[in-house]
Amino acid sequence: MASPEIPESLDILRRVFGYDTFRDGQQEIVEHVASGGDALVLMPTGGGKSLCYQIPALVRKGTGVVISPLIALMQDQVDAMRALGVRAGFLNSTQDHDERRVVEAQFTTGELDLLYLAPERLRLASTVELLGRGDVSLFAIDEAHCVSQWGHDFRPDYLMLSGLHERWPEIPRIALTATATEATRREIASRLQLEEAKHFVASFDRPNIQYRIEPKTDAKRQLLRLLQAEHKGDAGIVYCLSRNSVEKHAAFLTENGIEALPYHAGLDGQTRAANQARFLREDGLVIVATIAFGMGIDKPDVRFVAHLDLPKSVEGYYQETGRAGRDGLPSTAWLAYGLQDVVNLRKMIDGGEGDAAFRRRQAMALDAMLALCETVECRRVRLLDYFGQSAEPCGNCDTCLTPPESWDATVPAQKVLSVIVRLDRERRQKFGAGHIIDILLGKKNAKVIQFDHDTLKPFGVGTDLREAEWRGVVRQLLAQGLVAVESNHGTLVQTDESAAVLRGERTVLMRREPDRPAPKAAKAAKDRKAPVELPAEAMPLFERLRAWRAATAKEQGVPAYVIFHDATLREIATALPTTLTELGHVNGVGENKLAKYGPQVLETLTSAD
Repeated sequence: MASPEIPESLDILRRVFGYDTFRDGQQEIVEHVASGGDALVLMPTGGGKSLCYQIPALVRKGTGVVISPLIALMQDQVDAMRALGVRAGFLNSTQDHDERRVVEAQFTTGELDLLYLAPERLRLASTVELLGRGDVSLFAIDEAHCVSQWGHDFRPDYLMLSGLHERWPEIPRIALTATATEATRREIASRLQLEEAKHFVASFDRPNIQYRIEPKTDAKRQLLRLLQAEHKGDAGIVYCLSRNSVEKHAAFLTENGIEALPYHAGLDGQTRAANQARFLREDGLVIVATIAFGMGIDKPDVRFVAHLDLPKSVEGYYQETGRAGRDGLPSTAWLAYGLQDVVNLRKMIDGGEGDAAFRRRQAMALDAMLALCETVECRRVRLLDYFGQSAEPCGNCDTCLTPPESWDATVPAQKVLSVIVRLDRERRQKFGAGHIIDILLGKKNAKVIQFDHDTLKPFGVGTDLREAEWRGVVRQLLAQGLVAVESNHGTLVQTDESAAVLRGERTVLMRREPDRPAPKAAKAAKDRKAPVELPAEAMPLFERLRAWRAATAKEQGVPAYVIFHDATLREIATALPTTLTELGHVNGVGENKLAKYGPQVLETLTSAD
């Protein structure tokens, strides 16, 4: 029981979770929901969203029901809760009849603090009837952005969740997401009938993540350099757009001494589950995946997230990069993108499904992503501005560490547009970027000669720039809407804005292409400081603790972070507790973990002497 001087929520935070204080914004949310209020919570990945419903569920009478789309991860979520001494269970399609009966009985007899449900289970009358027979303390709707039909992770089953309020109007609901613009937030509130709920919007800033974006030249080699120079032995996620690309890059990394596992929808379910389980349970693995992977991944020690293709939106990019550094330690969000990425996505949008309004929204989302890529200002300032938050330059992104130059590219832009116009007007022809660049560079290759394009007036007028520079010019013209992609064939055409450039009425400023990756960014990644500084003499002890944790996790069949986070082991290795009481004062060591693992931790410390 909490003392009269200590709020019950803070007492639970200390006893169960092992932390002395709430993070910014958590306590207000916890107390609001614990007192029966509805809430819509926007908080970055790693910001502690889960505590915002876990603690109220422990404070209030009954069982907290958590709606989560993450069937493959429910067992790990439940294991993590049980390791803290919280009575947790789940119901989903992976269980057999007897397993479900046991959990249902635990729920109806009040033996569960938390019950995790997949949203599709609420389609079943038996599930609704079950909830009616138990004592529900609150409903938590995790990954609430899945209700947005225009979002990047839409789940049709989430549209049914408004029925929770209609069926149980007196039970508080808390909807949580790590990413949402103002428009998406309004849509979530409307679809879940949370218009009257209190909205809590934390800062979207993740200061421990270093954002870096560079032009794509040889993506495989660029990625390999990053991992070998800065993330040797680190766990990380590499995102690719296609299944084929996933397979190729996973094989390439493995061939070059970096253990990497593929993950995409084309793999059979057993292989996907096995690869995901290995990534969660083992240290230092890299998973190469399509965006089907990652939502709800609680692995705290992901040190980097790399994108080898351009994300479709800033929201998707933010959600995916947010899987790095959940433990607050320095991490990298790295993206390589090129001209073909822009062409492909423009084509995909124009030729995709949905009405004109939907395609227009997709195009606007892509424009915002391109603006982030091409900015000469602080990446973090631009990223936070997208979510309606202001910030000062961070000093920890590539544009802050190595400020890029901008240059007047009006004349090169006019040369590109001149080729496009002449091909269209004189020859009634349209071509892609590569052929237009060949004409500008004066290349007499088979295709140029076949179409007699070496006789065009602009032939050879672009020898003042290298091919890579011309590709950068075309990419940025696409980004600025001064050139468009014709969806059927991927050819380049003028836009309504092109004429002003050709007439000299509009100046075109561009980001200058660097000759090589900026060395300052790579150096800064090594120089960044961890929240818990680890002296050199403490490193062997930290590694010994990690080895103990790995063995314990393997024996119990749970991810290593379920035992203790790296940040907790760092603090133990630095503080060197000699008694259980001293160990109990370390962040992340609650009562249950102290009783379960405390003697082993002290023994590990002693055996290191």
